[in-house]
Amino acid sequence: MLALYCLLAGPLAADPAADWQRQEAAHLTNIRQITRDFLRAGEGYFSPDGKQIIFQAEEPGTGNPFYQIFVMDLATGRYRRVSPGVGKTTCAFFRPDGRKIIFASSHLDPDARSKYADEYRRREEERVSGQRRRYLWDFDPFMDIFEANPDGTELKQLTTSKGYDAEGSYSPDGKHIVFSSDRSGPGNLELYIMEADGQNVRQLTRAPGCYNGGPFFSPDGTKVIFRSDRKKKDHLQLYVINVDGSGERALTDDLGWVHWAPYWYKDSKHIIYTAADHTAAGRPNYDLYWMNIETGQKVRLTYAPGADVLPVFSPDYRQVLWTSSRDGRQPPQLYLADFTPPKDGP
Repeated sequence: MLALYCLLAGPLAADPAADWQRQEAAHLTNIRQITRDFLRAGEGYFSPDGKQIIFQAEEPGTGNPFYQIFVMDLATGRYRRVSPGVGKTTCAFFRPDGRKIIFASSHLDPDARSKYADEYRRREEERVSGQRRRYLWDFDPFMDIFEANPDGTELKQLTTSKGYDAEGSYSPDGKHIVFSSDRSGPGNLELYIMEADGQNVRQLTRAPGCYNGGPFFSPDGTKVIFRSDRKKKDHLQLYVINVDGSGERALTDDLGWVHWAPYWYKDSKHIIYTAADHTAAGRPNYDLYWMNIETGQKVRLTYAPGADVLPVFSPDYRQVLWTSSRDGRQPPQLYLADFTPPKDGP
């Protein structure tokens, strides 16, 4: 799920390569780039059998500057677009049985294609000026959640309420979807849970006037982890809540930092996530972190000069897939590494 901050390129100061690579090797080994044929790619998730990934990417030569959804076979590298190809897409996810996928799309916007020219114009302005825009997700009001077969066929609309519906993911049993929506009014993004067919929607969070998003069910199905800027606009912090709406609590509370993209480890007690210090001089650089949500103990995992964001685990929890520019100069792509979890304690 895309966040308010996603600063993935631009020259950054860094330690010598040998040093940051050595630091990463404590927990991430055999790091390799997975996507190459796209202008940019990111936010990938595994199929339940671990053989495929679903992700968003900008494909060259299409005339559409916005992300579309693709499924890739990891063994062969072959991929295919599974979204309609019109408008914007984001937040794709496999159903736990592997027989369906969900993603958010604005392809039903009657003016979707007319918005391409403005995006290309902005990019040209960036190129001429040499100044990159601050990335700000626009919460497109035509964004809705759709279900499809893993090959993109049998597309079915699951949300129909006016406004933004996106950032969906399945419960471990595949019976429910948790997602973010501003159906109660613009600028009021709350979390909701619905049945997998889109029925019986109920509100999960109640923090009006701010953003609550990027939710995932815990592996044991009892909790939802998410991000919110309820304490300081655009400065996301991490939260956890029981699936019945009780027991909500903040996991981070440092308003000088931005914390986002949390994802559960198999024990439902640890998470991997993205964070950056926004009080430091210069452009903040995002890295991956590990946290014990019971003790609050944190461990930094990445040290590359570029941004490392949106981490997820493979189904067997032995690998991490994430989005990165690695050197801070190239467009973001997906990377995969073998994972050794940090040990708790001093």
